[in-house]
Order: sequence, then structure tokens, then C-alpha cells
Amino acid sequence: MHTILGVVVVAALAFIGTMVDNYFAFAAQLVATDRSKFHRVSSAQALAVASMVVLAGGLGSLLAPIPLRWIGLLSVAPFGFALHSWRHRSTPREKFRGGSITTFAITLALGGDNLAVWIPLLRANAVAHALVTVATFALLEIVFLLSAQRLATHPRVVAWGNEHAGAFMPYVYVSLGVLVLIECHTI
Repeated sequence: MHTILGVVVVAALAFIGTMVDNYFAFAAQLVATDRSKFHRVSSAQALAVASMVVLAGGLGSLLAPIPLRWIGLLSVAPFGFALHSWRHRSTPREKFRGGSITTFAITLALGGDNLAVWIPLLRANAVAHALVTVATFALLEIVFLLSAQRLATHPRVVAWGNEHAGAFMPYVYVSLGVLVLIECHTI
């Protein structure tokens, strides 16, 4: 049985770890977006994250008949993302125009790693702990949006993050894969 603090810490690690790539992509989009549209673009990003949380929770519920230890085998996805990130760590990242539809689509497109970690995480917890996880995600999403808006006023910082994220993402994904294995009691 997990403590509430433990659930919050694991949820925070899962959210932050899977949102690093989204963070710099979103900040880069904000750099290219007129400031008057920040609210609309931020709402689109938040809606995409909320959609992924609902999808992860729904898929986790569908997996309820499967033993939790087997769900831990879904950690193969973050390990696959780590391998992919390692192989493409020096490949330049794409730049996208700003806009709410683009933001929503890019957030979903970058959400494969989120789903790969969030599905087993939500499935591994009881309903009360899953609600704490979702609340933690919501709080961190607010921090994500506000800090990305601040960061967008520093385009050189955003460029640095986009340039160097590839170097540390493989390690983030491996850590998340291990986190999934531990949370699902597979190891």
C-alpha cells in the first residue's frame, strides 16, 4: 500500500518525466505565437493533456482483468522510447507554427510516452490514489503552462532546451520504465 505522499511523488515524477519533450515543444510554439493567443494555445495544450489522462485512465480500466504484474510489462514502451531517443539524440527537432489546433495535435503526437507511463501508473493504483495522481497531474499542468509562458519570453533558453533535450531524454525514459516496473510490482 502506498502513502499519499508516495503517490504524489510518483505521479510528479511520471508527469515531469513524460512532459519534458512537450514542455520545450510547447515553449517553442509560444515563441512563434502572438502573445494575444497565449491563452487559447495554452487551453489547447491543457485540453490535450486532459484527453491523454482520460484515455490513460480508460485504457487502464479496460486492463483491470489483467494481473498488475503483467501490466508492468508495458514498461517496454518507455524503454523503446529511450532507445529511439538515444538513436536520434543529435537529430534536430522540428519547429512548428503556433496556434491552438497545432498545439493540440502536437501535444497528442508527443503523448505516446505519456500514455505508456500513465496507463500502468493509473492501473497500478486504487481509485483514491488514481484521483490523487490526476490531481497532481492537474496541478503540475498549471505550473507547466505558466512556466512555459514565462520561458517563451526567453527564446534563447527555449532553443537551448530544444537542442539539448535529446541528450538527456533516453535517461528519463529508462527511469520511467523502471518506475513502471516498480509501481506494477513486476520487479
